[in-house]
Amino acid sequence: MHSSPIINIGGFNIDLSAVLMLFVTGAIVFVLARLSVRNLSVENPSKLQNFMEWVVEFVQGIVASAMDLKKGKAYISLGLTLILFIFVANLLGLPFAVITDLPANFKVFGHTIEATVGLEAGHYAHVLWWKSPTADINVTAGLAIVVFLLMNILGLKLNRKHYLKHYLEPYPVFLPLNIIENLAKPVALAIRLFANIFAGEVLITVILKMGFFGIPFLAAWQGFSIFIGALQAFIFTILTMVYIAQTTIHEEEAH
Repeated sequence: MHSSPIINIGGFNIDLSAVLMLFVTGAIVFVLARLSVRNLSVENPSKLQNFMEWVVEFVQGIVASAMDLKKGKAYISLGLTLILFIFVANLLGLPFAVITDLPANFKVFGHTIEATVGLEAGHYAHVLWWKSPTADINVTAGLAIVVFLLMNILGLKLNRKHYLKHYLEPYPVFLPLNIIENLAKPVALAIRLFANIFAGEVLITVILKMGFFGIPFLAAWQGFSIFIGALQAFIFTILTMVYIAQTTIHEEEAH
């Protein structure tokens, strides 16, 4: 395994590769969305427009499966952003990797990369710069925390009485369990996404070490990884909508 380009700023370890890949992911999604709506046409839509319309309809279906679409329209843009961002992020580490050999005490922005600290003269650290950002637990945890905060804030804002009451159901003695259940949601979201993408990239590294004999396995696994990337983006998005529906919509209203 290769080292990550981690620098320490104010006592916090910052993975520069994760930061870089988040910017790359955001740029790709932005460009894709911008190009798809550049020349909108009803009679002769472009392939990108057709693709984006399909994605929007797909996300509408996800939202509709979790809540009444009349109440869920406000969350379509959130679902669209999540599914596109996570899908692109999941795939970035598949086509190639960018690895550099860095000498001892190599600095970036005036900060020394941790992997190069204490290296002897003539020795180099193999640092990985290009990877799937969702193969980093900090990235998936960040996404999960945003969802966690969003669903609880919306619950307090739109459904305060029943949101607070559900912690005491079916009996007040279940309060600790209901709190643990709520806290477990972002943990499950973060670990599920991270584990699937990280395991895929580890397996790609193992297959590459097989040399020529690993080429057929690599092609097959990369094809399967595209499916896994899409599936994990779908799961994260639909669970987000389900969690929001649980906190913002009273059960009697949903039926």
